Amino acid sequence: MKLLFIFGAHAAGKMTVGQAVSRITPMKLFHNHMTIEPVIELFGAYNGAVTERLRQVVFEEFVKTDNYGLIFTFIWAFDMPYDEEYVKRLSGMYRAAGAEVDYVELIAPQDVRLVRNRTENRLKEKASKRDVALSEQRFLDAERRYRCVSEPGEVAARLGIPAERYLRIDNTNLTPEEAAEQIVRHFGYERTEK
Repeated sequence: MKLLFIFGAHAAGKMTVGQAVSRITPMKLFHNHMTIEPVIELFGAYNGAVTERLRQVVFEEFVKTDNYGLIFTFIWAFDMPYDEEYVKRLSGMYRAAGAEVDYVELIAPQDVRLVRNRTENRLKEKASKRDVALSEQRFLDAERRYRCVSEPGEVAARLGIPAERYLRIDNTNLTPEEAAEQIVRHFGYERTEK
């Protein structure tokens, strides 16, 4: 089994690239808004505790299956110790079950990501982003408060992983399919045509 973390700042293309990877491999996509959106719908607001519990159930049950792999997308705030602990905890759970764990960081400049924040696919998949003015305000507020782009060598050092288990992609000028191809080639994932 494989666990692929795809992380990056707001609107870096995590979900869209994850969708592209899932189209050409047997991996299943579990993007962070698959738990955020139903919680907002049910509770009327974001509830981190409920969201995390739902995710935990998915992670625990998925690792017991014979599926090829899982792609998980999220924003990693490098100045928030909890985020690193979370990544380490999930990685440890999957490694303990014999899974390979890989990490991809997507980066793109803020102006590019602000345009992506309004794309049809993003608004279709993430109801909480459909109020674009509010979404952009939250985006910019988070950019001021958190550091969501790693420093060179930081991810491998923090996680204690071999450098080849981490891939950083500047996808400013790449299609999601081109970024997905880089990921699949780098990690040697099995290919399927769906």
